[in-house]
Amino acid sequence: MDLIFIEGFTGQTVIGIHHTELHDPQPVVIDLHAGLPRSRACDTDRIGDTIDYGVVRERLQRLLVEHRLQLLEAFAEAIADILLDEFRASWVRVKVVKPRKFDDVQAVGVQIERHAADRDTPAQREQRGAAVLHLIGSGMVPGGR
Repeated sequence: MDLIFIEGFTGQTVIGIHHTELHDPQPVVIDLHAGLPRSRACDTDRIGDTIDYGVVRERLQRLLVEHRLQLLEAFAEAIADILLDEFRASWVRVKVVKPRKFDDVQAVGVQIERHAADRDTPAQREQRGAAVLHLIGSGMVPGGR
């Protein structure tokens, strides 16, 4: 597996669950590793045959501005989704950190790993959602009324 990585990407975003975090941007640091099974770029020397980390960087900058998430876990998952869906990575590791969040702690954060093979396709998610709605409509949901 070939890994494309960005370490120490620093940006500002509004994220958190406490009232003091919901108005002003705060710093976050993102490390990510995206895996490709033997990148064709090794043979072709073409950027189109790999993940362009410059484009990933631009996408992260856009995400920092556009997201409306509160938890670092959900934010890390959004980054993983971008890498797996938009950049076609087969495996990702994403770490999101709030540096110096507390005076006595260097950093707090989350780290997640995802594999494309373990994920449902959009069609599978839609089918599962339709099945749940059907069960709800028929009153066959366990514990339902």
